Amino acid sequence: MIVFIALANVLYILSKLYLPFLRLPEGGTITIASMVPLLWFALRRGPRWGVEAGIVYGLVHMIISGDIYYPTQILLDYPLAFGALGLAGAFQKRPVIGVGVGILGRFICHFISGIVFFGQYAWEGWNVVAYSAAYNATYLVPEFIVSAIIIFTLLKRDLLYIYT
Repeated sequence: MIVFIALANVLYILSKLYLPFLRLPEGGTITIASMVPLLWFALRRGPRWGVEAGIVYGLVHMIISGDIYYPTQILLDYPLAFGALGLAGAFQKRPVIGVGVGILGRFICHFISGIVFFGQYAWEGWNVVAYSAAYNATYLVPEFIVSAIIIFTLLKRDLLYIYT
C-alpha cells in the first residue's frame, strides 16, 4: 500500500512541477496519471484496502500540497474524495468500469464541496450546481480518460494482476 501511495504522490508532484499550467485556481489538477497507482491497488486488493489507501493518500496529499479554504472542506476534498477511488476495487473483473466508478465517487465528493464551499467563485451567469459540475469535470474527465487508457493497457498486457 505504501509503495502505491508514494508513487501516486510522486506522479502528482511531478505534474505540479512540470505541468503547472494544468492547475485550476481553487484546486484541481490534470496530472501525469497520479490516480492510476491508487486505482491499480484497489483493483488488485479490493474495495476495503483501496478505500483505506485512498484515505491515507488523501491525508498525505493534503499535507504536501492541499488547498484548504475551510476546515470542514478538508473532509470532502481529501480523505473522502480520494478514498472513493478505492470503490474501483469492487469491479475487479471489469477494471475500466472500476476506474469510472472510482473517479465518479471522487467527482461526487468534489462536486458537493464545490456547491457547499466554493459557490462564491461561480462564473458570472452560472448557478452554483452547474459551476461545480463544470469546474470539477474540467480536470476529472481528462484524469478518467488517461487512467482508463493506462489501466486498460495494463490489463491487456497481463500486468494489472501480476504477482497477486
